[in-house]
Amino acid sequence: MVTLELMKAISAAFNARDVDRIVAFFAEDGVFCLSRGPEPVGRTLAGKAVIRKALADRFAVIPDMRWENEEYILAGDRAISVWTVRGKSADGEDLNYQGCDIYTFNKDDKIVHKNTFWKQVE
Repeated sequence: MVTLELMKAISAAFNARDVDRIVAFFAEDGVFCLSRGPEPVGRTLAGKAVIRKALADRFAVIPDMRWENEEYILAGDRAISVWTVRGKSADGEDLNYQGCDIYTFNKDDKIVHKNTFWKQVE
């Protein structure tokens, strides 16, 4: 059963932009589907090493990336976090999007799948 405390700890790691702490929440073969990318699911990151590199690269480009106004919905081994992501990228893009993550956890409370969605402002 996923707990509110676990979800808050994951969020704190993301808001600290602490890649090692974030990756520690994932199972070795965990999958993270980003909201943007060349695939129908965005971009699939599979495994801790790939997730670690992608997050490190993202935080280098958006060093003040943060998630605010978070809400959580918990359901057994699944959870949804609803948030607003903010920050400014190195190329000047202002992030101010509403979004959500859908998580699936294994019996050891490790993330086996994280699927991110956010609104596209036009």
